[in-house]
Amino acid sequence: MTTHDLTKALTALAPEQHKFAIKGIQRGIEREALRIQPNGTISQQPHPKGVGCALTNGHITTDFSESLLEFITPVSGSAEETLNQLHDLQKFTLSQMGDELLWPISMPCFIEHQDDIALAQFGDSNIGRMKTLYREGLKNRYGSMMQAIAGVHFNISLPTTFWQSLQTIKGDTGPLQDFISSGYLGLIRNFKRELWLISYLFGASPALCNSFLQGRSTDLPFKKLGKGTLYLETGTALRLGNLGYTNSAQSSLKVMYNSLEEYIAGLKAAINSPSDIYGQLADYRDAQPKQLNKNVLQIENEFYSPIRPKRNANSGETPTDALLRGGIEYIEIRALDVNPFTATGIDIEQIHFLDVFLTYCLLKDSPTMDWDSQQRSTENLDTVVSDGRAVQVMLNRSGEACSLATWGSDIFSQLNHVAAYMDEAYGVSYYSETITRLSQWVADPELTYSGRYVKQLKESGLDNGHFALALARNYQQSHVDTPYHVYSDSYLKQQAEQSFVAEQTLKAADNVTFNAFLDAYFNAN
Repeated sequence: MTTHDLTKALTALAPEQHKFAIKGIQRGIEREALRIQPNGTISQQPHPKGVGCALTNGHITTDFSESLLEFITPVSGSAEETLNQLHDLQKFTLSQMGDELLWPISMPCFIEHQDDIALAQFGDSNIGRMKTLYREGLKNRYGSMMQAIAGVHFNISLPTTFWQSLQTIKGDTGPLQDFISSGYLGLIRNFKRELWLISYLFGASPALCNSFLQGRSTDLPFKKLGKGTLYLETGTALRLGNLGYTNSAQSSLKVMYNSLEEYIAGLKAAINSPSDIYGQLADYRDAQPKQLNKNVLQIENEFYSPIRPKRNANSGETPTDALLRGGIEYIEIRALDVNPFTATGIDIEQIHFLDVFLTYCLLKDSPTMDWDSQQRSTENLDTVVSDGRAVQVMLNRSGEACSLATWGSDIFSQLNHVAAYMDEAYGVSYYSETITRLSQWVADPELTYSGRYVKQLKESGLDNGHFALALARNYQQSHVDTPYHVYSDSYLKQQAEQSFVAEQTLKAADNVTFNAFLDAYFNAN
């Protein structure tokens, strides 16, 4: 899309009846963090009982492992409130963890062997057992080290008023929800085309403890620092590359985003197709199961994508069935590393940038993407992951070679227009200020998160593990020193107690065996 096309869309939104339509953006954050012992090794303690039941506490749970916490904020229209809620959840959890700490970066701490990573336990209810067996499958398919990587998921929905204005401007007379779903898919396609920019700006995992490789070979151009650190001199986000949440088994999945039907069909095919690779592993029908089932994906959540269309599911409903029922409700961005420069793992500037960038992705024209186009976007991401801060790094822009600096400058010139519109709507200046500040990072890679991280790592004289451990201690003290903003200690304790009651209610409601429960679940899907 040319600047003229984007300007045309913003001009159409400028009149009084559309001017404020963008107000009311809703957001939620899911932040993952490993629990570590005071010496920096992974915790071997069970999920802290004081924070409640991992299965039924909607704000504090676990991800893959018993030691990988996940903090989930409720939906809010205030970015400040969301960050304050995230702070409070982490403050409370730290108070229930004894002398343990929260690991402040994405790539895991020193782990001697993957068996040190205990699977998350969700109790004896059928749904709880299913969640743990799913994780057993992940361990046996991909190994536990990959699953110990932490990230931040950013959920966002644009207000109904905005969709109504866009539909009016475009002269679309179909059902509003169909228009919304189509718009979000256009946003996703544009996000995938320019995902490399997120990795460049906010990638914060250019280094790792060499224990992570567990003897595996890699062709990444690692340099060594001290005894235990490997880092990429000009890399950005190992979490998003071949060592992170990608794998060869999923590389052949042709999940496309040109229509909701196409996306759902691609995922449904993967969860219903027998796998050539995992077919030898015992599934739930076996006395000693090693995975839920023998399909390419055990369930839809196993599909690793940097962005997902979502709808809140009803009880017992799968994510794709929820989308089939009601269309796309919000978008989940899964491409963010944990921000090591803030105690909460994400800061207000990132949220402001994402507000603008995702609105830009929506307003731009978004041609359909064939498989080759998706592969190009993946190749661009890989380039930035391993070498994004190199001088004159080149990317593939619609089949033509283009420098990252040129493409990045072009994007920011368009983001300026979107930020100005959003500032006007909200009566603020921070959107434009954020875009102006971050635009400087394109010309100076050392201003990016990964650039700052490598610089500070080298200057500290510490290896990656001890550097991160020092951050963890600082952030623990920061949480101790800072009062609650939104919640209170007594409220979060009450939530924890209620979660145990809810878990018992779930368990009591089970009226079939575990195998019968899974038979019914998979037959329905």
